Amino acid sequence: MKKRHINIFFIYFIFFLFEELVFRIFCADNFFSFSLVSILLNIIFLSSFWTLITYMLRKCKINFIHYIIIELYTFLFLIEVLYKKILGVFFTFKVLGMSNNLISFIGDVIKKILTNSVFIIIILIPIILILFYRKKINIKINNIFIVILSMIISFSFYKISFLIDKNRDNSIYSLYYKIDNMSLYKEKMGVLSSLELEIKRGIFGFENQINKSIDKETTSPEEIEVPKKVLYNNLDIDFSYFATNETDSTLKKMHNYFKDEEGTKQNDYTGIYKGKNLILFMAESFNSIAVDKTLTPTLYKLTNSGFVFENFYSPVILSTIGGEFQELTGLYPDLSLLSRVWRKGNNNYQFGYANIFKNMGYDTYAYHDSSYTFQDRDKYLKSIGFDNYTGCYNGLETRINCNLWPASDLEMIEATFDDYANNENPFLVYYVTVSGHMGYTWNTNQMANKNRDYVDSLEISLKPKAYLAAQIELDRALELLIKKLEEKDLLDDTVIALVGDHYPYDLSINEINEISTYERDKTFEINRSNFILWNNKQETVKVDKIGSQIDVLPTILNVFGANYDSRMIIGNDILSDSEGLAIFDNFSWISDYGRYNSATNKFTKKSDDIVIDDDYISKMNNKVYNKVNMSKLLLENNYYSKMLEKIK
Repeated sequence: MKKRHINIFFIYFIFFLFEELVFRIFCADNFFSFSLVSILLNIIFLSSFWTLITYMLRKCKINFIHYIIIELYTFLFLIEVLYKKILGVFFTFKVLGMSNNLISFIGDVIKKILTNSVFIIIILIPIILILFYRKKINIKINNIFIVILSMIISFSFYKISFLIDKNRDNSIYSLYYKIDNMSLYKEKMGVLSSLELEIKRGIFGFENQINKSIDKETTSPEEIEVPKKVLYNNLDIDFSYFATNETDSTLKKMHNYFKDEEGTKQNDYTGIYKGKNLILFMAESFNSIAVDKTLTPTLYKLTNSGFVFENFYSPVILSTIGGEFQELTGLYPDLSLLSRVWRKGNNNYQFGYANIFKNMGYDTYAYHDSSYTFQDRDKYLKSIGFDNYTGCYNGLETRINCNLWPASDLEMIEATFDDYANNENPFLVYYVTVSGHMGYTWNTNQMANKNRDYVDSLEISLKPKAYLAAQIELDRALELLIKKLEEKDLLDDTVIALVGDHYPYDLSINEINEISTYERDKTFEINRSNFILWNNKQETVKVDKIGSQIDVLPTILNVFGANYDSRMIIGNDILSDSEGLAIFDNFSWISDYGRYNSATNKFTKKSDDIVIDDDYISKMNNKVYNKVNMSKLLLENNYYSKMLEKIK
C-alpha cells in the first residue's frame, strides 16, 4: 500500500492547537479570556522548533523522535487537565514538592481519573491516530531554511505581541516580566507558553516587583470626621530607622513598605473576648452549602448568631494546606514556599496563634483526626507555637478509630475535651477536622455512609447527598462540644471560631448549585463560605464587609485584645474600618465596592449607585500585587525572626 507523505510541521501544529483547545474547553473558567494571536504564534514557533529538532535527529538516523515529543506533551496536558479536575486549580511545577497531597489520597485520585475518562480519551486522540496511521504515512520535512525562518519570525512576533496593552493591568507583558501568577498566565496563554515561562524562571529565577505604596483612599466617599486620638493594632517599631540602616536591598524594600502601611485601627470590638477561651477549627471542605437549618442545626445556629460575616470567601489555593496556611498566618500562600519553607517549620511566626496566646498566659493544644504528619503539619504547627499537638499515630489512635476513612470529628471532640476542660489557665484549642473530606459516595466516605439516613430522602444527586452527610458529622461534633462546655460551665467564657479550607472541589459547579440557595459561578461565588466567630453571650452582629481566610487571624487577635502589629499581617481585621478585600488564585478580587475578573479585565460594581475613582481598579490591582508579593517575601526572608532580633 502506498504511503501518504505528511509534513511533520503540520502534525505538530495540529497537535498543539488541538490540545490547547481541549485544555481550554475543559479547564478554563473563561473560555474567551485567552490571547489568541500570542498563542497561535507560540504554536507556530514550537512546531517549527520541533520540526528542526526532528530534522536534525533524523539526519542522525533517529526516526522516532516525533513520537516521543508528542507523547511527552500529551502527558503534560493530561496532568494539567486532571490536576484542575481533582484540585480545582491549575497545575504548576511549584507543587511538585507537595506531591504527597495526591499520593496520600490515591484512592480519591484514581476515582477522579476514572470519572474523567472521557476527557482523558479526548486528550489521547492524537496519540491514538498517530499509532493507528504510523504505517500508512511517511514523515516529510520541507526546506529546513523555511522552517528556521518561520521559527525566528514567529518567535519575534510572539514576543512583540506581548506589547499589546502592555500597560494594562494583568497584561501578558506584566504576567511574563513583572508578576508571578502562573494561574492567570495559564488562563490567558495556555499550557505551552506557561511551560516555557516556568522553565525560564526555574533556570534564571524571578523576583516580583515591589510597587510603591498606594493611597489609602481608593474611593470617593463623603468625608468622615476622624477622632482626635486613634489607636492602631501596631507595635512600636520604627521601620524608617531600620530602612535607613539596612544593607540588604530586599529587606530595605520591605521595611519601607511596612513604614508606609497604616495598619488597622482598634474598634468597638477590640478586646471584647480578652481572657476567654478560644476553640478554633479548620474544617475540611466546609462551605456555606453545608449549612442547613434541619440537617446541620448547630452550624446553622453558629453561622446566624454571634458575628455573622455575610460576605466571606475561602479561595482555593492548593487544597487544604493553602487554606490552612491563610487561616494560621494571615498571609497569602506562595506554592513553592509552602513546600520549601512553611512545611519545614524553621521560620519564626511571632504572630502565630499559639505564640501570641501563650504570651497571654494560655495553655495551647492542637488536634487532627488523621495522620499527624500529613503535609508536615507536626512541623509547621510547632513553628506557630503549638507544642501540644496530637493526631492519629502519635497518640490519638488510642482514643478514636483512626482506621476509618475519614475518621470521625465527633469522636475527636469526645476523646480530647477533658485534656483542656479542667485547666486553671484559659486555653486555646485548634482542631483540624477530616470528616468532610472527599470523595462523596457511600463507599469512599464512611462518615457520609454513617449519616446516610439523614439525607437519603433528599431529591438531589448522590455526591451532594454524600457531602451533606459528611458535614453532618462536623455538625454533631460542634453540638457535642457546646454541650460539654455548658456542662463544665465554660460555655459563656469560650469563643468558637471556624473556617473552611476550601470549597468541596470534588463537586462540580452543577452539583454545588443543587444544594446552594442561589446560583453560583465558577470564579467567585463557588468560593463563598462562612466564618464562624461565636460566643454564647455575644449579641448578633451582622458584618457586610468582604473578608477571606487571611483575615481570620487579625480579626481574632483584635477581639482577644492581643498585642500584634497589623502592618506585618497581610490580612485585615474584618471588624475594622479598612476596606474589605478577598484575593483569588488568579488575582481576581472582590472588594466592598465590586468584583474584578482578572481573566477578562472586567470590573463589576456592587451596585449602580456606587461611585469610585477613575483609577480605583488599578489601585486595587496594585494593592493585590503588593499583598501577594509581600506575603512571599515575609516567608522567603524569615522577616519576623529578623525583626525580632532588631527590636530586642
